[in-house]
Amino acid sequence: MRSAEVCTVEGNQRASNPGVTASSSRGRRVWIDLDNSPHVPFFAPIIEALKARGYEIVLTARDAFQVKELVDLYQFDCKIIGHHYGRHKILKLLGLLIRALQLAPIALRNRPDLAVAHGSRAMLTTATALGIPTLHIGDYEHATGWVIIHPTWVLVPDVIPIENVREPANRVLRYPGIKEDVYVPTFRPNSSIRRLLQLSDDDIVVTVRPPASEAHYHNPLSDELFDATIKFLSRNPQVKIVLLPRNQRQSEAIAKTWPQLLAAGRMIIPLHAVDGLNLIWFSDLVISGGGTMNREAAALGVPVYSIFRGKTGSVDIYLSATGRLVMIEKAEDLSAKVRLVQRDHPEALDSAQRPALKAIVDHIVAVAERRYS
Repeated sequence: MRSAEVCTVEGNQRASNPGVTASSSRGRRVWIDLDNSPHVPFFAPIIEALKARGYEIVLTARDAFQVKELVDLYQFDCKIIGHHYGRHKILKLLGLLIRALQLAPIALRNRPDLAVAHGSRAMLTTATALGIPTLHIGDYEHATGWVIIHPTWVLVPDVIPIENVREPANRVLRYPGIKEDVYVPTFRPNSSIRRLLQLSDDDIVVTVRPPASEAHYHNPLSDELFDATIKFLSRNPQVKIVLLPRNQRQSEAIAKTWPQLLAAGRMIIPLHAVDGLNLIWFSDLVISGGGTMNREAAALGVPVYSIFRGKTGSVDIYLSATGRLVMIEKAEDLSAKVRLVQRDHPEALDSAQRPALKAIVDHIVAVAERRYS
């Protein structure tokens, strides 16, 4: 390693080598920025696959949501830089610029061949200013677009129509399946999570993810549906709600609103970050106001209901059309559509091969080695 910020990735690896061998890319360096919680499990197998091809990884992360806890859970050795500045647009912009400046010394010291992220605006800003090629991976086409600075390349699931991507078509790359197909196939269930959360065999376990109330795409109707969801679930005495807040502020607000459910053990808020896939697997169903957990449940074959009321993305439209995701559009849909029953838990996930990981890594390598023009 040439500096303290070039990271090793060890320990709790979640993916296996996707069947590629080290190539002539020795000495190439890719910078990856973990900007939000879902990015940690997503990039874990990508990092491993790139290292298997001979790449050095420069790894940075933002102290936002549960990123830092998940970095520790995955035993990533990386540089934590910056934090979340809240929901107000001016503060968001200020925070972006501050973090972009904070990232610059690392980029200058390590001079990566390519900067890769799943939506990190700070990384894009820094890398563009320093002349480093960028690859933006995304799976929600209705996120706020890039106004002044644009990535060199964009990589999206092939279920998103190319005309929905707000970048020149000749700069858009695509991969098969959905983002969660990258890391879900290597998941191995561990039933100890039920004991950890004091869940009994008689409980109907419902994992609930509140809406992202600080996101730029937030719709207040999602908050109304979340409130209706908790009321609906609390009426069934067999239901145990495992609630996964997005940050400490949200956790405290929920605890203040529903103290009786917490006191009675009907609602559980884990004290530390848990393995989200494992929790979903041992849940009977999932109700979430966020895209990633919905799609993780769909990828695992667990019944999932979306209370997200922002603009529906092509990935969710696809999952809904194929019966893998149920959309909750109003409070009345909860009693009409949600089935509060225990489900059979298979011993293992269907191990059918999913090509998303190899396709994404192939694209990263091709861009890093300038095979695309």
